[in-house]
Parts: sequence; C-alpha cells; structure tokens
Amino acid sequence: MRVLVAMSGGVDSSVAAARMVDAGHDVVGVHMALSSAPGTLRTGSRGCCSKEDAGDARRVADILDIPFYVWDFADRFKDDVIDDFVESYARGETPNPCVRCNERIKFSALAARALALGFDAVATGHYARLADGRLRRAVDADKDQSYVLGVLTAEQLAHAIFPIGDTPKPQIRAEAAERGLAVAKKPDSHDICFIPAGDTQAFLGARIGIRPGAVLDNDGTVLAEHEGVHGFTIGQRKGLGIPGPGADGRPRYVTAIDAETGTVRVGPAEDLEVRELFGDKPVFTSGTPLDGPVECQIQVRAHGGITDAVAELCDGRLVLSLRAPLRGVAPGQTVVLYRPDAEGDEVIASATIARA
Repeated sequence: MRVLVAMSGGVDSSVAAARMVDAGHDVVGVHMALSSAPGTLRTGSRGCCSKEDAGDARRVADILDIPFYVWDFADRFKDDVIDDFVESYARGETPNPCVRCNERIKFSALAARALALGFDAVATGHYARLADGRLRRAVDADKDQSYVLGVLTAEQLAHAIFPIGDTPKPQIRAEAAERGLAVAKKPDSHDICFIPAGDTQAFLGARIGIRPGAVLDNDGTVLAEHEGVHGFTIGQRKGLGIPGPGADGRPRYVTAIDAETGTVRVGPAEDLEVRELFGDKPVFTSGTPLDGPVECQIQVRAHGGITDAVAELCDGRLVLSLRAPLRGVAPGQTVVLYRPDAEGDEVIASATIARA
C-alpha cells in the first residue's frame, strides 16, 4: 500500500512513519508548511511547523530511507483555520483550531492531494485507533486525540491510518530512542500553533481591533467597560476588569457573550451549568445518522468536559440532554459523542455547539 505520512518533525509522527516502513508499505514523508514565515512558529515547546521542525522531519526521513517533501499549505491554512479562528472569536464563540486543521487541512487538503497522486492512505501521529473503520480512543487516555478527530467523515477515515494509537506515549519516546531518532526527547508542542507567544488576546486584538462594550452582572449593572468580546470566553474568571467578587463574596465568571451588542455577562459558578446542548453541522463518523434517541458519552473540550447524555437528531441538529451538568460550555466548541464499549470508546458523531 502506498502511504503518505504527515511528518510534523515531532516524535509521534516520526515513529508513525517508522512503523509504516516496518509494515512493508511504500512510504513517503511530507511536512506541511503552514506559515508564510515558518521561522517564527516555534518558541521552545510552543508552536510548530517551523524550519527547525521541517529539518527534524527531513533527518528522520533520511534515517528511514524514505522520500521526503515539504508541501505548502500556508494560504489554505490561513483561510480555513486562522481566519476561521479569528471570525469565530469575533462572533463571541470559542473555537478549537486543532479540530479545524484536522477537518480542513490534514484530512481534506492534504488527503485530497495524496489520493490524487495515487496514495492509498494518509498516516499521522495522532493518538487514536481505527478498527473496521470505527474511530476509537487511544490506549493512552492522557494523550488521546480522538476528540480533535471526531469531525472526520467515514470517507476521510477510510483513507486514514493512526499507527501509534495502541501505544502509551512513554513507549513511543523509548521506541524513537531505540531507532536512533534525535526527536526522541523533543518536547511536545503546546497551545495554539500559530500563536507561539501564547498571547491569544493580543493576536485577536491585532486582527479584530477595538469593539467596545460592557461587562454586566445579572441585574444589568455595568461593572466595567471592555475593548472587544474576543477577550472573553465562557467560564473565564480572571482578567474581567471588574472590582473583585460579587456582593455575596463569591467569584464571578463569564456566563454569556453577545457579540452584536458587545455585552459580556458575569455571574456565580452555578450560572455556568448547562443540561442541554444543541449542535449544528453534525458529522457521523460511521456515515449513518443517529436513529432515535441514543445513550452516549459526550466530550466538549480536548481534555475534559465529559459526561453521559442522550442524543437525538432533530431537523438536522443534534440535541443533547445531559445526565449531569457541565460548566464552561461555549458556542463554537465541538461536541464529540462516544459509545462506550468493551473494545474502547467509539466516536459516533460530532457537531459544533450552537447554544447551551
């Protein structure tokens, strides 16, 4: 089988490529250039897709004796991931750019080019498993990335391979060291790859500009002024610009954001609890929509925000009734549905949260 491996220059994709070679496949490595200024996209463990990363990936490919190329997806990445991220925050939402990158770049733009060139599949270093076309959680629960892959369609999964999802991360690093790969001890990248400085508010402010509004409490009292709703997320406690806790002495959190009026509402922690979610643009990883109410487990963040729920498809929208409340759920987040079973939790669907 001809396999294209997306090589980020990190330890995970490097071991994924090595395993594909060991399995006897015809392997080609590709590093995706996602920035027009790649030298600026890594600061220690922050960022990715830098010249340093491309060099690391190339050295691994040399050791594995496989062809290696750098493909430029910078324009597509800006349009489909960065601009989408900025526009979503401008609407008062909280998006996950890693989800969009997987959906629109790695398993759409990259995969489409790979298939057009005659490759059978695209392999990545994601921590997830595929069994009979079914997407499942990784063996390493702490590193599981099935959440950010939950937006993939059955067709996309049919051409995907996740070679390391059956192995805990420490063993992946040990395997890389045994193979003589210099990336064995390379730190994992953190935060948002295209904001290596880690200052999301500054990044958004430079692109959205000043859009003044007010921070209100539950009775409508103006507590502070702000320069744009993009500086807030549901559940946020710090940096609100308000004078201390509420009248009851308890801390206040962002409970609602209205981008049209520029209004940010704050309240006590219990105001964050939601028991029902509505998700638009549902994706069913098996290719088959839900048929009637389905008991499932849902996840609303890459690491955490998990509870049991009943899901139903109503007029093209997912309606989720939660068995236990969740806090800090925001429009724009992705909700992923799992079906727990003996073989490991299976992803059955996903959607973009419209409201809670």
